[in-house]
Amino acid sequence: MAKVGDTRSMSCRLVALVALLLLLPAASRAASDYREALAKSLLYFEAQRSGRLPYDHRVSWRGHSGLTDGLEQGVDLVGGYYDAGDNVKFGLPMAFTVTMLSWSVVEYGGDIAAAGELKHALEAIKWGTDYFIKAHTHPNVLWAQVRIAAHLVTTTSISTAANHERVVLSLDQVGDGDTDHSCWQRPEDMTTSRQAYKIDEEHPGSEVAGETAAAMAAASIAFKETNPHYSHVLLHHAQQLFEFGDKHRGRYDDSVGAARRYYPSGSGYGDELLWAALWLHRASGREEYLDYVLDNAYDLNGATWAISEFSWDIKYAGVQILASKLLMEGGRDLREEQVSILEQYRAKAQHYLCSCLGTNDDDSGSNVARTPAGLLFVRRWNNMQYVAGAAFLLAVYSDYLADSGQRLHCPRGSSGSRDLLFLAKSQVDYVLGSNPRGISYLVGHGGGHPRRVHHRAASIVPYEVDRSFVGCTQGFDEWYGRGGDNPNVVVGALVGGPDDKDEFGDVRGNYVQTEACTYNTAPMVGVLAKLSTRPEEQQ
Repeated sequence: MAKVGDTRSMSCRLVALVALLLLLPAASRAASDYREALAKSLLYFEAQRSGRLPYDHRVSWRGHSGLTDGLEQGVDLVGGYYDAGDNVKFGLPMAFTVTMLSWSVVEYGGDIAAAGELKHALEAIKWGTDYFIKAHTHPNVLWAQVRIAAHLVTTTSISTAANHERVVLSLDQVGDGDTDHSCWQRPEDMTTSRQAYKIDEEHPGSEVAGETAAAMAAASIAFKETNPHYSHVLLHHAQQLFEFGDKHRGRYDDSVGAARRYYPSGSGYGDELLWAALWLHRASGREEYLDYVLDNAYDLNGATWAISEFSWDIKYAGVQILASKLLMEGGRDLREEQVSILEQYRAKAQHYLCSCLGTNDDDSGSNVARTPAGLLFVRRWNNMQYVAGAAFLLAVYSDYLADSGQRLHCPRGSSGSRDLLFLAKSQVDYVLGSNPRGISYLVGHGGGHPRRVHHRAASIVPYEVDRSFVGCTQGFDEWYGRGGDNPNVVVGALVGGPDDKDEFGDVRGNYVQTEACTYNTAPMVGVLAKLSTRPEEQQ
């Protein structure tokens, strides 16, 4: 007969064994969960397509749209992506989306392939780059935005439930970017003319030229093995666009005033030019691009600005992390003066990463705030874009640290590769449901997710189900203000997310929290791929 102590010991061991057995399938489910989220993230880009959809298009509630884009300007601008829940094609965020998708394939292509999603990832990139090739009609011309043209020429006021949907159209505002936002309509129903805006030598736009160059250079790397000819074409366009953006410098939102309200250039064009040069260096191997990054490190603020956010507008953290990689790679033949400047880039990259980790000096005020449940919080409007970008950069830099055997040194201590990956994983897990509300902010994933996404196409009955024309104001009256769930689920969309108290209102008019954007989901692709195939690195 066993003694009481032996029985207790046996019970403890049994409990421990049961707990261990419970953990094993949980870990397996986690890997499967990330793979499922990766597949859904890539599906989202098909929901955002503009143009004539291919036969194998997988989002049944979307149809052909924008088939006359560029017609009035005498150029073919059919294709590309709608940026968010509207029907506008904004060049700057679209290009950043493609850059991040391409970077995901460059860093994690093997993981994406292992998850069975490489074909879809490359298709998502190519849908964007095919459009950029069309839009780059001359070495020094790039069509940067396409949207509904204002066809009303009398002064009128249109008010809707959301403040940002209120616009005033007048004679001198015809063609203003607000026009599309006064219309709640399926993209398939667009019948009004579409206004296109370009940058050229007289109307420069270095931000959008530089970002599109970066996107095409990064994509050229992604396609190098599977489609070398296409890769070469992309690299050629990227080189021309970079030269154009650098030689004819100017803010794009001065030339494309219609973009100013929605995608203004807060950081200027210095980060985009450095970003493009680094991607061109990586794609071509030509030292002239590295020389550019070093020679312009201070004039364009790459080695001087310490930033605590990364987004479609502010790319300095990405620039600095790419520059840091050059230092961390073994065997590079760098001169002493090159190393010195790259060290300045790395110091600023470390500032960003330490800010995310919360290990900068407390009194500096530079650490990224967090919600009570631990979500990184930069600002209330579409905060998830910053979360997704941070998760990606943390994951990438964790790989760079691991490959080089180095550590990240911060004012309040050093961190290893796994520390960075742990933070990246915690942010992804929050997105997928490990949060106080227990919902996934990646739409269509898990049991609970936002049902009333601020998205025109998703909120209106599918065109294939009911082809009755839905006009601009009719869409507001019959669909925008409906209290029910959207008839279509925009699977893979990452919405703006909760506020700084982890609170979230699933209301269609709550565009600050319920609108999703392509540049939210794009950085998630690489992180989800890594988490889905490398569980040993997450121990």
